[in-house]
Amino acid sequence: MSDPIVFVPGLLCTAALFGPQRAAFEDRAQCIVADHTRQDGMKAIVDSILDAAPERFALVGLSMGGYVALEMAEQAPERMTKLVLMDTTARPDRPEQTAFREATMALALADGLAPVMDRLLPLFVDESRLGDAALVATIRQMADDTGVDAFIRQQRAIIGRKDARPDLGDIRCPTLVVCGDRDRLTPPELSEEIAAGIPGARLAMIEGSGHLSTLEQPEAVNALLAEFLGL
Repeated sequence: MSDPIVFVPGLLCTAALFGPQRAAFEDRAQCIVADHTRQDGMKAIVDSILDAAPERFALVGLSMGGYVALEMAEQAPERMTKLVLMDTTARPDRPEQTAFREATMALALADGLAPVMDRLLPLFVDESRLGDAALVATIRQMADDTGVDAFIRQQRAIIGRKDARPDLGDIRCPTLVVCGDRDRLTPPELSEEIAAGIPGARLAMIEGSGHLSTLEQPEAVNALLAEFLGL
């Protein structure tokens, strides 16, 4: 068996975000999906995941999961055998991003997550996939399963995250940076920036994918992860 894999989902995402990857790899490696729905703040999220994780593991984070993974890599670098950062950024929130988050939190508290997802779906997947009923249903179900209270906690943790760029050069484990070439939420240049900042990091673009590449283009993602993680 290969090293255990700890997957960290994005905002409003559950273990279903990595369903295709777990199905492909669970016979070759222990696959663990971290829960970041119950903690207040990024430090509490990181501490909770590290407390529950195996002593040594490969770490895969997408979007918010990438923010968490970068913090984990700083806090416990000796525990990570490999690092995969997907559709994410090392930058802190810009004021306009924080304002958008505050607006979605207010909307969620007033009207629930359905109207929030109406706003987020065009950012989560490539526009060519917005008519994919099964994909859209999976994403909406993940949001429903997360719930409003956890969404608020996640957004506040994201707003409060640090600028990870100054610490990228300290990452020493083998690192793969992955991004959908049509990602509107964290565009490819942000992944290019991360890969340029981490010594020896490899950059891979997923053709025809938006932000949720694990669900949009699972076969391409699985091939990359299998090769990089030695599965």
